[in-house]
Amino acid sequence: MNQESGKEAMGNRQKVSQHGFRPTSAFQCEKLERDCRKNWDLFYKRNKTNFFKDRNWTTREFTDLLTLDNSKILLEVGCGVGNFIFPLMEVCDAKYFYACDFSSEAIKLLQENPQYCEERIKGFTCDITTGELLDTLDEDSVDIVTLIFVLSAIHPEKFKNVLQNLYKVLKPGGVLLFRDYGINDMAQWRFRDSSKISDNFYARQDGTR
Repeated sequence: MNQESGKEAMGNRQKVSQHGFRPTSAFQCEKLERDCRKNWDLFYKRNKTNFFKDRNWTTREFTDLLTLDNSKILLEVGCGVGNFIFPLMEVCDAKYFYACDFSSEAIKLLQENPQYCEERIKGFTCDITTGELLDTLDEDSVDIVTLIFVLSAIHPEKFKNVLQNLYKVLKPGGVLLFRDYGINDMAQWRFRDSSKISDNFYARQDGTR
């Protein structure tokens, strides 16, 4: 890193450290929490399948995915419209794929995809912060769980609930694959002070978090 880029990064870190001087009001924070499912449904009604790009990089980054064969079961949490799961199904022959999302609109679009076939994949709506996951899956039934850019959309106070729920469905020796935003990365630099909900947690203009 040269001196100029180093100064720029330092300036951005300082901006992040100052976030919160004009935080989102307590009333707004509570409303965002109450309306989080509605806001994600509106997001997918508006953007359909056009917002996120296919995640063709996942098998390069997570080599555990290459172990999927006709004896393994995978659960994708926060599947959206299938930008991860459908490319994966083209290269991996798992026994079965489960894909859940908070938004019923996302699951509707997932199920409308020509690649969707319930002989290979089941898409379902689920609030992963609650015990709803066990309505669809048995305990100790999944070999691999993916959690990619999901926790950042959930209030940090609920992280423990999410991980406890995922632990219940993972088989002994199962694998959780995780990726998300980092502190001081470009996504955080872009937020205004007034968008802050809590430490390292922000609201977008459309109400998604």
